[in-house]
Amino acid sequence: MSETVKVVTEVPGPRSRSVLERKAKVVADPLDIHAPVVIDHGEGARVTDLDGNVFLDFSGGIGCHLVGYSHPKVVEAVKRQAERFSHTDFTIIPYETYVELAERLVARTGVVPGERKVALFNSGAEAVENAVKIARAATGRPAVIAFEGAFHGRTLMAMTLTSRQRPYRQGFGPFAPEVYRVPFAYPYRSPDPDRAGALALEALKRAFVTTVDPTSVAAIVVEPVQGEGGFVVPPVDFLQGVQALARRHGILLVVDEVQTGCGRTGRFLASEHFGLEPDMVLLAKALAGGYPLSAVVGRSEVMDAPVASGIGGTYVGNPVACAAANAVLQVIEEEGLVERAEELGKVIRARWEEVAHEVPEVGEVRGLGAMMGVEFVRDRETKEPDEALVEATIREALRRGVIAIPCGIYRNVLRHLMPLVISDEELAEGLDILAEAVVAARRSRATAG
Repeated sequence: MSETVKVVTEVPGPRSRSVLERKAKVVADPLDIHAPVVIDHGEGARVTDLDGNVFLDFSGGIGCHLVGYSHPKVVEAVKRQAERFSHTDFTIIPYETYVELAERLVARTGVVPGERKVALFNSGAEAVENAVKIARAATGRPAVIAFEGAFHGRTLMAMTLTSRQRPYRQGFGPFAPEVYRVPFAYPYRSPDPDRAGALALEALKRAFVTTVDPTSVAAIVVEPVQGEGGFVVPPVDFLQGVQALARRHGILLVVDEVQTGCGRTGRFLASEHFGLEPDMVLLAKALAGGYPLSAVVGRSEVMDAPVASGIGGTYVGNPVACAAANAVLQVIEEEGLVERAEELGKVIRARWEEVAHEVPEVGEVRGLGAMMGVEFVRDRETKEPDEALVEATIREALRRGVIAIPCGIYRNVLRHLMPLVISDEELAEGLDILAEAVVAARRSRATAG
């Protein structure tokens, strides 16, 4: 196996440390740093910091770098567009890259039934905010239903829909009105895992009796696989049941594929795994390879409901970001990255199931395609979350050359969001480092205890 990572200094090294010291003086403290290394450049699945250390990035820019850092076709598309013009508001002077991207997205989102249209925005949170606006305009209803464990962003409506209090909601109220939260089907933590879907559906039906009149609900907003909530894969019967209830009551189904979309789960949309036919689907993150861009794709009659100029914004659908997204979608197709996600997922699952034989804190390995999470617990019987072990593992992995990030409502899930262009050798090396980091973290805790 060829070694990719190269850690030649203490982490952080002197040049990174110098920049971080400057950061502490001028950047607001809430923008805290996860990996204390300052990037110099990235390529594929690797990043090199200012001190010459080379890391494998298993965070992928929190899922943005699906086609990897600095993919040549994306770089070329961005350069070419920037040389022509870098900005104009599409609704003032339209441009072809926006229309081309909308055409590509319509072609890739056949799960949305009937004729489809697209509106582009800057971020996943903006896509969520505007999907709610569109749903309210289309239905004339005010209420929105979201789920426990959900993450939909940090702007007012998106933050209200987001479930975890700290750090995303703490101290930021009051929140948007007419948002109602119900349980999500989480088999690993359900009192009856075999009936996790049915139990969550019963809670939704009960909410329609005790909490909110379904005839006042404009939309149900749901992640097909919860991202920040812990890479939770619900049973098919749960999402199918949510869709059936939405249809029965004239509620629009909005599927947030910001983290799951663009091939991460082994399908272009995770909705395809569950047989969903959403009224609107939301994309961002990987869509433009890290350039600020998001999309709402929906049924034409729904998307056309707001009044003229009712949605939009100065920077939405920026031409450079659109050019990047068109290149990203081309790379996904030409390099077979949707299929590659399925292959990566099998390797990740197998490696962690092997580790689980030696590490009893591995409670569950789960996911779809390359969107794999490992939940750590102190005891497999009680399933008490082990956030401390995940934190220690991430620190140790960074020291050894892998950047990894947690998720989950208890921050006890190690998530994998590496670029899908990662080589087999890089993947194996990164997984070996993570496994070694877990063992080292356990040993250190045992010694300290």
